Amino acid sequence: MMKISDPNSKLISENRRARFDYAIEDDIEAGIMLLGSEVKSLRQGGSNIADSYASVEGGELWLINGYIAPYLQAKTWGHEERRRRKLLVSRKEMSRLWNATKREGMTLVPLRMYFNERGMVKIKIGVAKGKKAADKRQTSAKRDWDRQKARLLKQG
Repeated sequence: MMKISDPNSKLISENRRARFDYAIEDDIEAGIMLLGSEVKSLRQGGSNIADSYASVEGGELWLINGYIAPYLQAKTWGHEERRRRKLLVSRKEMSRLWNATKREGMTLVPLRMYFNERGMVKIKIGVAKGKKAADKRQTSAKRDWDRQKARLLKQG
């Protein structure tokens, strides 16, 4: 029997470069406060989180420099494309993120933005440490070797 996919859950935007530039230690799911025109624009698929990052400021978590395309039908009550958007996490997670960024020197990188099964917009934030050029080369070499190893196993 064929599994029917939920029309509400879908991937909106993914930061594929984050896994290359950062070593992801941990990730959390956060809600995001949006305006109505932003949600409608996201349903049409107009967003980019590749250049954005998250920051803990004043006891709140913010998504900074995330792009959501303007919704053309909302001319009068539109939204700013690159405004700061508040992310919703629990207090326990907030304190953990604050400790990671301020004390351990980690970075909060958005990995994916998606609609969950209830139709709510969620964003997956990775707690990451930046990679140096040598680390990036090592990761690339390991990925190439894994591909070659899989080919060899498939053939033999």
